[in-house]
Amino acid sequence: MAPFSVGMPVPPVLRPIAQLPDADVYELAIRQIEAEILPGVRTPVLTYGNHFVAPTIRAKSARRTLITFRNHLQAASNVHLHGGHVPAASDGHPMDLIHPGGARLYSYPNRQQGATLWYHDHSHHTEAEHVFRGLHGAYLLEDDSERHLGLPDGEYDIPILLRDAAFDESGALVFAEPEYRTTLLANGKPSPYFPVAARKYRLRLLNVSTHRDFTLSLGGVEMTQIATDGGLLPAPVPRTTLLISPGERIEIVVDFSRHPLGTQLLLADTTGPVLRFDVVRRARDNSRVPDRLRELPALPEATATREVVLGFGFVGDVPMGLINGRPFDPNRIDAKIKLGTTEIWRITNGDVQYQVPHNFHTHLVQFRVLDRDGNPPLPGETGRKDTVHIRPGESVRVQATFGDYTGRFMYHCHLLEHSQMGMMAQMEITR
Repeated sequence: MAPFSVGMPVPPVLRPIAQLPDADVYELAIRQIEAEILPGVRTPVLTYGNHFVAPTIRAKSARRTLITFRNHLQAASNVHLHGGHVPAASDGHPMDLIHPGGARLYSYPNRQQGATLWYHDHSHHTEAEHVFRGLHGAYLLEDDSERHLGLPDGEYDIPILLRDAAFDESGALVFAEPEYRTTLLANGKPSPYFPVAARKYRLRLLNVSTHRDFTLSLGGVEMTQIATDGGLLPAPVPRTTLLISPGERIEIVVDFSRHPLGTQLLLADTTGPVLRFDVVRRARDNSRVPDRLRELPALPEATATREVVLGFGFVGDVPMGLINGRPFDPNRIDAKIKLGTTEIWRITNGDVQYQVPHNFHTHLVQFRVLDRDGNPPLPGETGRKDTVHIRPGESVRVQATFGDYTGRFMYHCHLLEHSQMGMMAQMEITR
């Protein structure tokens, strides 16, 4: 199929079924349907709310979200709010499953700054395939304290979920090895076009693929990065290329008024086109990107340090994903952490021989990247993050404070084929 044959949709915004004084109440079905991904072809997919991709949830900081997921699949599922600071019972632990025919209520306090989060399946041993087949959606946490900044909003604030896919001759998704997933999707469509006005847009880029890194450019056109996983950066960062690994989010502002009507700007990965922006009309623009966005507080003193090594190995004759030499065991606690303490973790990608990429994701907390092999963080990494890319042989130091909630939480590689092979560990926050 030729690129730019279809338009890129904007996922629908989920509407609450009820509004309480302090909470918005939602329901979503987990169900298999057929969706049109390739033009004229019906493809079986897994969905939240009968949409591929899933509806966007726009939540408010300091206002709770209560959402019931009902599982109509023939397999167990669950939901993890990626980047959410939530109680253990609502975190989507891999063993906390919604069985076929069942339902589960998740409570999200939203006591964190505005950020681009996302929700996805996290059922143990099936998370990679379930996410690949469609169980992923954007969760945009809106913060009233950002309104004075004047950033683009409303119809000019667009989530763009990026991923790869492979199809068989009938148009069905094939959960194949990552190198065979050569079709790139933006909001569920292959290399689409998106008409834009000649003004500034806030584009929220989410890598919802299970294995693929995206290295993105607009053909040398400047993109202004304003936010990362955990929300706004201290100051905007001009970028011409963006590396975004599975699970990471990058928010950029692009000013299309710098280009004449009729201009076509190509957002491309190193492997091919992702999305084309077509500048088709003029529009009034009162938005701006200020020089300062959000001050970050000084880091508290760390009371403990930990070493975390990601890598593949064998348990007997079976190849497994490992953290510190051990595969995931739901009955084992790998790190016990006192509530309210601050720790520094050094995470190392130990897969040097075969140059295997990894990244690292923590549940419960956002962290700050301190350094990479002793060097300063990369551009755009100075804000709060929950997922970080780590090259083979590289070590990244991060610092986090483990506040508010006790219980079991996960940390793992977010290349989901790696985590479902065992590259996952469990921390317990205790009083």
